[in-house]
Amino acid sequence: MGQNRREIGTKYEEKAVALLEEQGYLILERNYRNRYGEIDIIARKEEMLVFVEVKYRSHQDYGDPLEAVGWQKQRRICRSALYYCARQGVGMDRPCRFDVIAIYGDQSIRHMENAFEYQE
Repeated sequence: MGQNRREIGTKYEEKAVALLEEQGYLILERNYRNRYGEIDIIARKEEMLVFVEVKYRSHQDYGDPLEAVGWQKQRRICRSALYYCARQGVGMDRPCRFDVIAIYGDQSIRHMENAFEYQE
């Protein structure tokens, strides 16, 4: 029996976390959920707060995983991030960005920093 989507997601999120930690990020949250949506990873590097979406594709028949984060998903991530900041007392002066980590079927990884801007 094959792995379910959650198990697969967890496996590749582990790879993304390892990559971020190797690059000096401190992982603050994983699979952060609130009423607005979910953020796969919330991390910090120096003063930058980083909200990360992880996308895996076993092959590119369905397109590049970096393209899989459409405007609706971006909007949910942004709203969840705003809620997170409010709940954690993070001020509006704190720099933050939205990244996407793409993991491909050949196990290569691409980290796109500042993949999209904040959206209302």
